[in-house]
Amino acid sequence: MADTLDHSIEPQETVGRACVGLSTGLLVAGAIGLGLTVAIELLFGTGAKGFFHRYLVAFAFCMTITLGSLFFVLIQHLTKAGWSASVRRIAEIYTLGTIPLAVLFLPILVSILLGSHALYEWNDVEHVKTDALLLGKSGYLNAGFFSVRAVIYFLVWIGLARLFVYTSVRQDVVGSPDLTSRMEAWSAPGTLAFSLTASFAAFDWLMSLAPHWYSTIFGVYVFAGCLVACFATMAITVLWLKSKGFLKTAVNVEHQHDLGKLLFAFTCFWAYIAFSQYFLIWYANIPEETVWYKARLSAWKPVSGFLAIGHFILPFIFFMSRHIKRNSYLLGFWAVWGLLMHWLDLYWIVMPQMSSEALTFSLSDVTVLVGVVGIWGGTIGLLARDMSVLAVSDPRLPEALAFKNL
Repeated sequence: MADTLDHSIEPQETVGRACVGLSTGLLVAGAIGLGLTVAIELLFGTGAKGFFHRYLVAFAFCMTITLGSLFFVLIQHLTKAGWSASVRRIAEIYTLGTIPLAVLFLPILVSILLGSHALYEWNDVEHVKTDALLLGKSGYLNAGFFSVRAVIYFLVWIGLARLFVYTSVRQDVVGSPDLTSRMEAWSAPGTLAFSLTASFAAFDWLMSLAPHWYSTIFGVYVFAGCLVACFATMAITVLWLKSKGFLKTAVNVEHQHDLGKLLFAFTCFWAYIAFSQYFLIWYANIPEETVWYKARLSAWKPVSGFLAIGHFILPFIFFMSRHIKRNSYLLGFWAVWGLLMHWLDLYWIVMPQMSSEALTFSLSDVTVLVGVVGIWGGTIGLLARDMSVLAVSDPRLPEALAFKNL
């Protein structure tokens, strides 16, 4: 770690200054988007079933960005990383998304407690009585226990986010390196708590859409998507802030290069986990496991093929180059592309459970995404409005400023 600053830092502005009017605009767009989605699904769509499936896709999209950001913050402190000190605040800000996500999960939670099975088949009490497999899982898959687990997940995530974010923000003011030591001490138990809650949330909210199916690797599959979404979002945000005149000396091409490398690495990791899950299930050929892929290799086969090409083959060929990662425009393109493929991956997980016989793309897929992202992003902007976009007193900031790739 360097002892003194190797570069000068310009006075840092707050998130509120960087996002003047943006938070309000996002919240307005979010309200309009959700309103349009409800109208479209009730009047022209498939009612509650269509609304909740599309809503879950949009919710999971924001959730994975937030959880990926939380993991990034935890792992930077756990490994005492120095290079990331100048970009870590971006991830810290996105961890505040745990708060609006808790609110956005309420429509799903309330509907389940009211007995709706529009989203989850296991919540149909009469059907469970006639299904031996679901009856055997009913001790775990029931509305009450599902709700308790969801509350625990959000309490852990919000608690971790507040601990690391507000300790980091306090360090901006007092400048004490002891606060870094405190965050390092909490990073190991925090990572363990994150791993358990994120995995079980993936099982509860996504895998249980097909309650007859199971995959022991599914939690890792969703985790890989979280990291793809996190690094894509961080890269886009850093490039956007720099275009507005922020982080000019604190974040340079070396940091952009590392964000690009991490995005590329976890894109490959996602592909490895996705293939591993499919290959093991194909090879074992057990009906309880293969049923999940049946729909995705029939009516949804074009989406499956496009996902393999767009989420792995194209990025592997065109995003591997060092020069692409160091070019702001090309890095921005592939980061946006990665987010789009991540959304399609979530859509591919959720929507065949609503309609396995035909593709279900609709205008409401767009409006619900605008709605959920708008409320999630707008709330994050309001919560972080007084935070600096850079952790100006982090003791590892000198190391980050002097960082260079070999």
